[in-house]
Amino acid sequence: MPQEAPARVVRELASRGYNAEREAVTLLSSADDSAAAIERVVDELPADAFKVTRADVEAVLDGERGTSRPGGGSDANAPPPHPSVSSGTNASNEVDTTSNDRNPNRSPVETKGSGSFERTVDEALRSVEIAGDVTGHSTGTGAYDDFVKVFRDRYDRLGSKLRGRVNHRPTDSIEDMVGGSDVGLVGMVNDVRSTKNGHWIVELEDTNGVFPCLVTKDRDLADSVDELLFDEVIAIEGTLSDDAGIVFVDELYFPDVPRTYKPSTADRHVQAALVSDVHVGSQEFMAEAWTQFTEWLHTAEAEHVEYLLIAGDMVEGVGVYPNQDEELDVIDLYEQYERFSEYLKQVPGDMEIIMIPGNHDAVRLAEPQPGFDEDLREIMSAHDPRIVGNPSTVTVEGVSVLMYHGKSLDEVIAEFPEEKASYDEPHKAMYHLLKKRHVAPQYGGHMRLAPEEQDYLVIDDVPDVFHTGHVHKLGYGKYHNVLAINSGCWQEQTDFQKSVNIDPDSGYAPIVDLDTLDVTIRKFS
Repeated sequence: MPQEAPARVVRELASRGYNAEREAVTLLSSADDSAAAIERVVDELPADAFKVTRADVEAVLDGERGTSRPGGGSDANAPPPHPSVSSGTNASNEVDTTSNDRNPNRSPVETKGSGSFERTVDEALRSVEIAGDVTGHSTGTGAYDDFVKVFRDRYDRLGSKLRGRVNHRPTDSIEDMVGGSDVGLVGMVNDVRSTKNGHWIVELEDTNGVFPCLVTKDRDLADSVDELLFDEVIAIEGTLSDDAGIVFVDELYFPDVPRTYKPSTADRHVQAALVSDVHVGSQEFMAEAWTQFTEWLHTAEAEHVEYLLIAGDMVEGVGVYPNQDEELDVIDLYEQYERFSEYLKQVPGDMEIIMIPGNHDAVRLAEPQPGFDEDLREIMSAHDPRIVGNPSTVTVEGVSVLMYHGKSLDEVIAEFPEEKASYDEPHKAMYHLLKKRHVAPQYGGHMRLAPEEQDYLVIDDVPDVFHTGHVHKLGYGKYHNVLAINSGCWQEQTDFQKSVNIDPDSGYAPIVDLDTLDVTIRKFS
């Protein structure tokens, strides 16, 4: 019988409920009759065993070993015979990683999913820190005072980034100033409306009141009015009108990322795979592409990929959109997570996995979203992943990655002119969130925001990498040296997506070099 690849051996053992040591997989894959060897080893295992060891295999094979090829990781279990496996196509050419903005249509690397290689990882070199996670800290009750607290906290924290740029005066003090005075004001956008002459009135609110500011259409900064969202914090400078009833705006400032920002990088060559929107449970989940991806993680090409960051929507969920039940392959929510967990077992056991929830996941819809409850964590316990809230900042070997599922991108794209934000270039919508230093500024639209004692959605510290998903489109580039990546999805187009004209970018895995912040796009479909 031909030798089987180690990944096949791992899959067969996983289907029977067993993990396996690397050496055990190597011996089984090199046996003359691998299938028969697996049968004998499983039969001889103690009833309480959950892992196949090298000693187990040697005892069965009586020292008879074929010529072995190094195999897959120790905990890289795969699901029962659910998806078929395809080897994909050969890599064609590398992605140009020097451009500031990139598009998924620019020659991704088409990657083989199968191979045999023994990963060697020094886990002592790793470091992961989590910040900004609401999990276990949610205190909001929905009372009026809770909303006051969260908006006041937003105003104070973002306002502190702007007060050094303008000579801020509270709104009630401006009301007492004489006409013609120079004015600086830091406020939250309360309203934006146009006048009959084509000018713009922007009402800014601080803790003392509301004051109108006029942006005339002939000024260059009039273009910035298109970028304003309700409830974001900005600053203006201008001149008070003669009757002291309005400010004529000369300058408008966003909290923004400094243009001189220098991102941190890792001290060694190590990589992270950034993926999102797996959607297990959907009829359109790309099982074969996911298996190609996880098999590739076992190859020499992926030996430096030590981190897997998943930005939400692990499963398709239930009742998320109209008539969703007609597009489900798995109709029970908990069974969807059990199936996802089986696919997660395909990932090499020595990889560090970090996950946040999304709007299809079984957590509250209002953001910030705490991580999964204990029942779901237990289901998804393969590899003991770090499950944190949405959003969270994950610092991986010194590189800070702001992980946010990305629901607010819908509002940015809907509110902005197409040339400034679109689904075809989702990273440009992400730039605006970085500019506003807030992942979901606008309250009261389609976004559901949970009032907490502090605003967990403020971007206090500039991240080195900003990772989102949700919109099922691939896009990436750099904004003031911050790498922004929307990582696409693992779900083919659904009937619902057709009805709303969404053409997804499916089966892509952006791979980030943490020592340089260069990106390679791997394609598995």
